[in-house]
Amino acid sequence: MLLRTKEQEAMTMNATLIVALAVAIPVILFPTAFVWYLNIGGIVQAVRRARAREKREALAAKTMN
Repeated sequence: MLLRTKEQEAMTMNATLIVALAVAIPVILFPTAFVWYLNIGGIVQAVRRARAREKREALAAKTMN
């Protein structure tokens, strides 16, 4: 029967923790980054539409005068 020392157990726990984090972090971050990408894209689109609307309204106001 092999007896493990405390250092060997700690090293095995550390290696397991590193592998678990290496798997868990991308699983959590990729969907989060995708949602942020969608939100930022929507904000950019809304700002562009608002600027275009303001430009159209300013041009219409100039032609009315």
